[in-house]
Amino acid sequence: MTEHHDVLIVGAGQAGLALSHHLTRRGVDHVLLERDTVAHEWRDGRWDAFTLVTPNFQCRLPGFSYSGEFGGTDPDGFMPRDEVHRFLRAYAASFDPPVREGVEVHRLWRDADVFRLETTAGGFSADQVVIATGGYHQPVVPAFAARIPETVTQLHSSAYRSPSALPDGDVLVVGSGQSGAQIAEDLHLAGRRVHLAVGHAPRCARRYRGRDCIAWLEEMGVYDVTAAEVPGGAAAQEKTNHYMTGRDGGRDIDLRRFALEGMGLFGRLDDVRDGVAHFSPTLREALDHADSVAESIKDSIDRYVAALGLDAPTEPRYSPVWAPPQEEATTLDLAGVGSVVWSVGYRADHRWVELGVFDGRGRPRQTRGVTGTDGLFFLGLPWMHTWGSGRFAGLARDAEFLADRICLRSPVRA
Repeated sequence: MTEHHDVLIVGAGQAGLALSHHLTRRGVDHVLLERDTVAHEWRDGRWDAFTLVTPNFQCRLPGFSYSGEFGGTDPDGFMPRDEVHRFLRAYAASFDPPVREGVEVHRLWRDADVFRLETTAGGFSADQVVIATGGYHQPVVPAFAARIPETVTQLHSSAYRSPSALPDGDVLVVGSGQSGAQIAEDLHLAGRRVHLAVGHAPRCARRYRGRDCIAWLEEMGVYDVTAAEVPGGAAAQEKTNHYMTGRDGGRDIDLRRFALEGMGLFGRLDDVRDGVAHFSPTLREALDHADSVAESIKDSIDRYVAALGLDAPTEPRYSPVWAPPQEEATTLDLAGVGSVVWSVGYRADHRWVELGVFDGRGRPRQTRGVTGTDGLFFLGLPWMHTWGSGRFAGLARDAEFLADRICLRSPVRA
């Protein structure tokens, strides 16, 4: 027997919960299907020393916030992994959303005017469906990983937990985005010998002119810039996020300083042949690019401070503490390497959605979560509407917008 609801939400992370809060308050019949448990990715998909990169004050969801209902005491701090999980579990407990845990969706299709779903708990149908599973589903590992010697342990960043969980020997971390840079730091602080393949990720200073840079950028409206307005269009939306850390109260991640302290830095990893890793000579360019982005952010803060005549202390600018040799190292013998951590991203996997709402690269065609299929929506995607859509505060706005759209089509029940 098929169970029917006015609205069905797939996923009970922060996106699904935020939308459920609005629908619950408006009396709309709905249910959330979660393949695991509420917000489990925050506990199961991060390493032990993980902290938020965004300050706690940005943890604002509909009807719930870090420094309000959650009772947080350090809005300018950075919640560690387990506290983020508790934050979201407490959010769910605050309004008791109709979540079915342990239910995985295998198929979604349209049957006349009704959506049908095939799940591990049987059949469901709904007048409207919201896909709130995010955009990070399948860990990416390059094909040439198969040529790494069998004696070397390989894992994706999503499976990394701690330095002590890795076998003895050097560690090669591939990728310098937020996860790669922080995992490299985690290993480095634990005294492990680390080699880092540096990509084209930008960086950002943690603080400048007396405040956290993210606080400045939020006040300046940067996270409100829409996907349609961002310079560079779709290409800009594909760029890796800036690396920094919230660890130990928050600080910069300076790969040049790590190199001074013994970390091996290389350019982009291109191939592995006969037990040797081969890199492009792109390290100098990558480090210079990351620094230039960090300094350009400071430039924008300076302009904002000057335009408003704000009283903000001046600070010295960054001066590089290390530079690669003119002849960059482009090979690494893997004989002494015990493990490789791949931190080169994810790809979305919506193969279970049997509806023509995707482009040639498998990305949902949507405008602020609204698709061309009447009654089908997405929520919680990076750059779904603004740069802030992937953050708690921006997500809250997107959830309210979709709730309004859903209520236009759905009968409201007391």
